[in-house]
Amino acid sequence: MTEQNPKGQGSEEPEREEPIIRDKRRIDPETGEVRQPEGAAGAEGAEGAGTASGDGSGPGPDLAHEELVDVGPGADDGEPFFSDDDLDMLSGQSTAEQLAAERLADLQRVTAEYANYRKRTEANREVERERAVGDAVKGLIPVLDDLARAEKHGDLEEGSAFATIAAKLRTTVERLGLTPYGEPGEPFDPQIHEAIFQQPSPDVTSDTVADVVETGYRLGSTTVRVAKVVVSVPA
Repeated sequence: MTEQNPKGQGSEEPEREEPIIRDKRRIDPETGEVRQPEGAAGAEGAEGAGTASGDGSGPGPDLAHEELVDVGPGADDGEPFFSDDDLDMLSGQSTAEQLAAERLADLQRVTAEYANYRKRTEANREVERERAVGDAVKGLIPVLDDLARAEKHGDLEEGSAFATIAAKLRTTVERLGLTPYGEPGEPFDPQIHEAIFQQPSPDVTSDTVADVVETGYRLGSTTVRVAKVVVSVPA
């Protein structure tokens, strides 16, 4: 009588198949170099044929458990996908509130710089305008002096054609911003007056303009020509 082995003894157990994990990353995480594909198509075809089910209906157990690893966009060209601030936030070195505060500070700084730039530009534009107008009216100042002398001698009779032309010329230069200054009796200021003669006088207690020889002119805040005057000094 033949002895039978207990159940399971002497019989070969089926070999357990382990899942296959393929690292498809093109950048080697250890060396940082780009990996070159070596017969990827042939190897995948052979593995697919060996693990396919008997009836050819689909992949075998190894492909069902296959894990694909992808490192995300930016891996193909070697460029980082996240910025330094994003990496700091992801690593916990900074928070979203800190990043928002930094961006707000940058925006405020740029806004302040732009406002200062506009102020400087407008100030420079006004200075250049006054300079250009000043160069233009300097040629008219001798004509205004002649008109003032003619008026003193009575040559500008009211209603005459000459008086009308003089009035139009004076109105035009005033519209450009040119204003005359220098009147007898005003205090003498060496910053805006040029003293061509001094005479003692018991009627004054400080230096005073006694007579205006040549009228001064201002253009805005710029003195185009100082007034030449006779100064009365205390006796």
